[in-house]
Amino acid sequence: MTEIIKGPLRAPAQMLQEQSYDGHKSLHDDAEAERLGIKAGPIEGPTHFSQFVPYLVEIWGNAWHERGCFSSHFLNMVFEGEKVRVEVDRPAPGATRTLCRAFKEDGTPVLEASASIGPDHGETLLEGRMKKLRPAENLVILTDMKVGLKGVADETVTMGPDQHMGGLYPFTLNDKLKVITEPMDVYTDAAAGAWGKTIVPLEMVSVLGNYSSRTAKFPVKQPAIGLFADLEVRMVNGPLLVGETYILRREVVALSESRRVENYWIRTKFFDKTGTTQIAEMLLNHGVMKASYPHYPADRLPA
Repeated sequence: MTEIIKGPLRAPAQMLQEQSYDGHKSLHDDAEAERLGIKAGPIEGPTHFSQFVPYLVEIWGNAWHERGCFSSHFLNMVFEGEKVRVEVDRPAPGATRTLCRAFKEDGTPVLEASASIGPDHGETLLEGRMKKLRPAENLVILTDMKVGLKGVADETVTMGPDQHMGGLYPFTLNDKLKVITEPMDVYTDAAAGAWGKTIVPLEMVSVLGNYSSRTAKFPVKQPAIGLFADLEVRMVNGPLLVGETYILRREVVALSESRRVENYWIRTKFFDKTGTTQIAEMLLNHGVMKASYPHYPADRLPA
């Protein structure tokens, strides 16, 4: 029987109330959320990743920070004041892959994920999900998006400890570390790891990865409000380091839709400052809510 590691309940903080993009508020604003039938602005999904990290480091050691992959499908939103606990299946000795889950205090599932250690990850949870995507037909918000479309240019990014991360992420790394659910020495003490600098927490990789995303100029019609439906963060030659400069390259790798949402999947690769050595990559499924786009054909909106 598989041993299940069970973490304690934690209360994650909502830090995106002031998020904005393309001149409008996001789903994380209470008023915008309520307009779209959601009771309040949800906590950003990657926040929950931090609760898994201590257990994955226990299983795989510092190799997790260097070659780990966390591949997650979000199931239900979490709101400020709600508590979350996580579970990790303990893999057999020598195994390189396992499964993870998160739940609210009442048992409502929050996310499911695969966690693995590279270089051979096998099929991740999101790779399996992508194989089963419902083909996108007659997209409206994403009608100009095409699989294979790349960002217009390389993007240069860094994350300093007190660097404000822009309209998409209106806070700093140090702001996050004050409320992170699982503090770890490698986030605050360069001497705690073997990399000469502190590391970017797993939940902050998407912040670094999306910081400059608007410069890719992907043709998503606006105004429209999106959310993270799936997120995979993979270290190739990691970890990502605080204060280090990285080159990002993006590509649309899939388009899909459901009854309420149009989806575009972006793979973002992180390279060192020379642009030659890959450090990490991120696979993000953006779900754009059909009802948030004022020009969406009324007869194609769900009742």
